[in-house]
Amino acid sequence: MFPCSIKAGPEWSRPIPSSRLRPFTLAVLGALVLPACAVEDPAPAESPEPELGMVEFPTSCSAEAQPHLERGLLMLHHMMYPQAEGAFTEAAALEQNCAMAQWGLAMAHFQPFWGSADVEAGRAHAEQALALDPPTEREQLYVQAALAFFEEPDASYAGRLRSWEAAMEELHEVFPEDPEAATLFALAHISVGPDDPDRLARAGSIVEEIHTAQPDHPGAVHYAIHVHDVEGLADEGVRFARAYEEVAPSIPHALHMPSHIYVRTGAWDEVIDWNRRSADAALEHPAGENISLHYPHALDYLMYGHLQRGEDEAASEILEELRSREGYQAHLASGYALAAIPARWHVERRDWAGAAGLEPGEPAEFDWDRYPAAEAMTWFARGLGSARTGDTEGARQAQDRLAALEESLRQAEDTYWARRVEIQRLSVAAWEALAMGDPDSAESRMRTAAELEGSMEKHAITPGELQPAYELLGDLLLELDRPAEALEAYEKSLEMWPRRYHTLLGAARAADGLAEEEVALGYYGELLELAAGANPDRDGLAEARQRVATR
Repeated sequence: MFPCSIKAGPEWSRPIPSSRLRPFTLAVLGALVLPACAVEDPAPAESPEPELGMVEFPTSCSAEAQPHLERGLLMLHHMMYPQAEGAFTEAAALEQNCAMAQWGLAMAHFQPFWGSADVEAGRAHAEQALALDPPTEREQLYVQAALAFFEEPDASYAGRLRSWEAAMEELHEVFPEDPEAATLFALAHISVGPDDPDRLARAGSIVEEIHTAQPDHPGAVHYAIHVHDVEGLADEGVRFARAYEEVAPSIPHALHMPSHIYVRTGAWDEVIDWNRRSADAALEHPAGENISLHYPHALDYLMYGHLQRGEDEAASEILEELRSREGYQAHLASGYALAAIPARWHVERRDWAGAAGLEPGEPAEFDWDRYPAAEAMTWFARGLGSARTGDTEGARQAQDRLAALEESLRQAEDTYWARRVEIQRLSVAAWEALAMGDPDSAESRMRTAAELEGSMEKHAITPGELQPAYELLGDLLLELDRPAEALEAYEKSLEMWPRRYHTLLGAARAADGLAEEEVALGYYGELLELAAGANPDRDGLAEARQRVATR
């Protein structure tokens, strides 16, 4: 048995009388009895590494374990989960009776925003933390909150998040002055309702207060970016993006996160710069023997930025870079990028034949069955490519597979991704109907898809859709020679996805079709400014130059 010490700290961190301890419901409590612990001032502890930011997280564990606990928590806030697990493992090795080390290990086994968890391993660590009988009510509530996520054996992921949110809310209400309880409650709130305005507003208020008091707190600034990663709030989020750039200049996810704001504002230079740095840093932070999910995730954003600027040669190099490596971490973020990057290469260049020829399930060693939302990206691109090249049978095959993936997501209660796949299925169906000579059905399906997409927020895992539904609606209406309605659709898309190459081009063409010369020239001019370094043969550039030159 290792010795135990309780360090002096803020009032909310100190031991409380046994009369105030909350009852526990698990039989594992009796599995371990700890010796009495003396209250003492802590020995000077090594400060957390400055490039990670700073947290205030006193615990009852030893001074030797404390720096590792803090480093683990910092890594949790940066969503560097394998690194967090390593730090908490070191704390547990130094003090096997440290319940908060086991709490941290449980927390490292689920990723709230990314829909991934190792339930069995996480539950084991949470139960072990509970068995160690944390000596303060605060620590007990931390452990109970982690266990709330893992405890129910048959719960859906969404249900687990709701249980965690409720438990974190109790912790925050009992200890409102604890910045880590507040920050993690904000994370839980956002995770449960990433497109819920009320949850976002409450979470935003919490992290704003913490950021004001602790400007170098990584969780506060990180989660503030997520709060502002919604339509209409990105401009207010730029200050948090700039702040996170300074907090952790060598952590892959910290280098990537500012681009969540920059894609919302169409700041493609910043998207490219930060994600190149993030991808390079991610290779220095592997996930065990695998390439960390942060690497393909950053490459997807990087690819998106280059394609919006029309830099096809640079985008091609990203695709080859992705394919040159193997052994990617099994995770939705990895699978999404592995599917999205090749699909973007074809769809953004309007290479419909190439899109129709995409093969699902590549690379073959990746476990695609676990990630239906990722597989759907390939089928969406295939379906669009097939419909746009007149292969209605191929478009129908893609719809059938998308329908099956959508149903599997609904069965798993993954409502968000089920709706995303529904949008993809409806979009393919719309273009198939147009290819079959049924414009009314095509328009109806495409409008339904666009309205559904307009009711949803972008998921943090993606820089943007392969082709936004309102942009697809604009393209379809142009095909039907209805430029006024097409322009309306393009402008609606630009409100959601600003400075997209093909949306600007479509809006310019629609305005030209209406003989609205000034509007058309405005969009053509913006396109030329956006694509100053574009490949010269990119679709629409010659047209834009000619129109602007003849002004």
